[in-house]
Amino acid sequence: MTQERLVHIVDEIPELEGATDLTMVLVLDGFLDAGNAAAHAARHLADLDSGRGSSGPVVATFDVDSFHDYRARRPAMSFVRDHYEAYDAPRLVVRLLHDSGGTPYLLLHGPEPDNRWEAFARAVREVLDRLGVTRVVAMGSVPMAVPHTRPLAITPHANRPELLLGTSPWRGELRIPSSAQSMLEVRLGEWGHDMLGFVAHIPHYLAQLDYPQAAAVLLEQVELAGRLTIDLTELHELAREREGEIDRYLEANAEVGEVVAALEQQYDAFERAEESGVNLLAPDEPLPTGEEIGRQFEQFLAGLDDGSSDPSDSGREA
Repeated sequence: MTQERLVHIVDEIPELEGATDLTMVLVLDGFLDAGNAAAHAARHLADLDSGRGSSGPVVATFDVDSFHDYRARRPAMSFVRDHYEAYDAPRLVVRLLHDSGGTPYLLLHGPEPDNRWEAFARAVREVLDRLGVTRVVAMGSVPMAVPHTRPLAITPHANRPELLLGTSPWRGELRIPSSAQSMLEVRLGEWGHDMLGFVAHIPHYLAQLDYPQAAAVLLEQVELAGRLTIDLTELHELAREREGEIDRYLEANAEVGEVVAALEQQYDAFERAEESGVNLLAPDEPLPTGEEIGRQFEQFLAGLDDGSSDPSDSGREA
């Protein structure tokens, strides 16, 4: 009986020969990615490598047919007049990239496996062992009841306390839905492989919007954890543009600005309570729900996503 091959790894990679400190960045699409922060960060890494004249060669390919539920997440394709073409086949791969100083590192990206998570974890372990990966650094983001006008918070996590670069804002135990990415961290820890990661807290009223500020903050953490140097100039510029769009919309829509102001008060009250150690709960003040803010921002998001209008136009048309 032949052993099932779930990942195919390039046998010889000259650039990795003799490497003693190799980071693999991990981003799986489909979960924990409010504001498309992690996906945007992964695209930025790949684009940077392409901009330096390299295509980011694939050094490992996972058998996506073994992990993907095509009926749950149907890949897009094109129908051109009288025939089908341009099928966007899902790919789960590891690419060899280089940071700004020429240091090699790996990027594992693609759709989160829909099934066979344990088999996927074993396949990732094979990649780490074969390529000599020192550490895995993951990225993610979740919607939170926080205003975009305050510093973007990060939840660090790791399978060894010594790997943590910051203090978690959470106390006690949280029961949350699992993911292939989080389960992988547990399994790699059991197998003696270091894995850490960072989850950005995205304002829930912007969770459906591409939010480059969060991508930049995540990559700043990846730089520290992975001992890499990453050019974030383009992301910072995109973040400034997006902040400007949001600010213009708020100026033209006073009712939405009031909702954000309420979040700011809630956030500041929580911060004061944290500093004093008296009470972690904010004063008895109603917190706008995600649905309330979502309704206020529905026209705003639609205008930005299709690029058909200036966000401030909605206020003039009302």
